[in-house]
This record gives sequence, C-alpha cells and structure tokens, in this order.
Amino acid sequence: MSDFNVLTHNLIPEHHLMSEDEAQQMLSELNITRDQLPKIRKGDACIKVLERIHGPIEEGRIIRIVRKSDTAESFEVYRLVIKDVKR
Repeated sequence: MSDFNVLTHNLIPEHHLMSEDEAQQMLSELNITRDQLPKIRKGDACIKVLERIHGPIEEGRIIRIVRKSDTAESFEVYRLVIKDVKR
C-alpha cells in the first residue's frame, strides 16, 4: 500500500470518522436515518487512509466531511460507508 495520504491534498476536504454517539446525535438533530445519507464506498481512497488511522471501518459507519466555502467559510456533509462492489 502506498504511503501517500490523499487527505493532505489541497483539493480533498477534511474527512473524519464519527463516533457512534456523534452519529446518533447528528441523525437525531437532522431527523434522518442512515439510509437517507449519501454513500461512500469502503474502497474510496479517503476511507483507506482513515482505516490506517482508526483501524477497520465497518459498513454503516458515518464519515463527516468538512468542505471549505467562499460564502459560508465551511460546511459539513455526511456519508454512510457501504461495501465495495466486486468487479
């Protein structure tokens, strides 16, 4: 595996693995369910880097992505980790 950390690239927003408590609180505040979130595959380069930091990331975990914005300074989006599609 390469030692390149895609999360350090200036075009990639910050990615953070949420704890279960943080995830439940966010879902409650937004009044949504996990399956309503946009998805991110386990094979995504950002997930691979997060797994080097946190260990294996299971399906169903939620990733918080902090994007920089010219108008709002920054804003958060969330993604649900799903399995890879076998080719």
